Amino acid sequence: MLSRLSGYLALLGALAATATPLVRDKSPVSVPFTRKFNFTSGSTLVEMDRVRITNLMCGCGGKCSSYAKSTAKQQLSAAATVFNTDATNGAVQYTVTVGVGSPATDYTLIVDTGSSNTWVGADKAYVKTSTSTSTGQTVEVSYGSGEFEGTEYTDDVTIADGLTITSQSIGVASSSEGFDGVDGILGIGPEDLTCGTLTTDESACITTVVQNAYSQGLIPAEEVGISFAPITGTSGTDTNGVITFGGTDTSLYTGDLTYTDITSTYPADYYVGITQSVSYGSETLFTDEAGIVDTGTTLIYLPSSAYNRYVSATGATLDEETGLLRLSTSQYDSLESMTFTIGGTEYTLTANAQIWPRSLNTAIGGSADYIYLVVNDFGSSAENGFEFINGMTWLERYYFVYDAASSQVAFATTEYTDATTN
Repeated sequence: MLSRLSGYLALLGALAATATPLVRDKSPVSVPFTRKFNFTSGSTLVEMDRVRITNLMCGCGGKCSSYAKSTAKQQLSAAATVFNTDATNGAVQYTVTVGVGSPATDYTLIVDTGSSNTWVGADKAYVKTSTSTSTGQTVEVSYGSGEFEGTEYTDDVTIADGLTITSQSIGVASSSEGFDGVDGILGIGPEDLTCGTLTTDESACITTVVQNAYSQGLIPAEEVGISFAPITGTSGTDTNGVITFGGTDTSLYTGDLTYTDITSTYPADYYVGITQSVSYGSETLFTDEAGIVDTGTTLIYLPSSAYNRYVSATGATLDEETGLLRLSTSQYDSLESMTFTIGGTEYTLTANAQIWPRSLNTAIGGSADYIYLVVNDFGSSAENGFEFINGMTWLERYYFVYDAASSQVAFATTEYTDATTN
């Protein structure tokens, strides 16, 4: 990844010496998220997350081995059989409305930092217009719990008023699995994750929507800022997040943004990867391990050794119905804060930030009277260089910035960092 990035930067430098500078007078563009619940009649967060994790561990490009695909499908089948529900990429998804074509047809797309292909056609069929051009290439991406295959097109992609990307490469699904109720994915992860997804040219990579928006002068920077709000209700239409293309929205965070480099450790470096240390109270759980920040994973996953220390320190017990750790009221009253040290900066998860929203206990097949923790075991999926995932429940407490051009991430406190909404 770093060698490709170095070559890319060198090419940009050479072009800059001869090309007419592109005037960037645009401001960042903010788009609201809509939260979509993916469980019906009860489900398990852990099973759904593990299906996604299986795919993430396959490495770059969304290309899984046949064994990994088989494992993911078995996990998906087990979750659907036991809980009578279709499992897609996660129990809680965040979607945006994106227009494709001219005139544009609106599609509901999952926002995903763990993948980078943008595609449509899972639910609503792709509508061709005068701006639609087939590249003649076939595309296939596996997400563990689902997959799509189809044809790659170029088309206009409208993310917001004033943000229409022309000739954006998108996948158009001829078949898809595991994406009921949504039309596809808006991939905002690193470009490397697209490499190898064009089955007719597995050496090729696809320029992402963020890269094209920047190169076309539509946004002032090749970065996105993401704000989530903690979940407090079960409505599938709540707007409780914002994604900002081309910069940040200063109204959505309270502290200073602190930047750190994307980890150089494989395979976390293929994703939005970071190096962090984690402690619970005064006890160190792990030090300087590599993992990822992922909007498509619901919970927080620690390596098994760290998870076991956390269980011992909190006194939590495993709840068989939900797959989550469970606390008594007295144990919750004694719950200490967790500290995540990233790039030398400490980010705290309070006791309330470590528990699942109690208003949603029954939605995940649990008891309304119980207290569940959002920290779970990475288990056998973990490997050197990919030891943890800071998922959506972590991101609800901190503003998150992914700067693709500089290969950096940043975090800042928000009004929800110390909130007691759960």
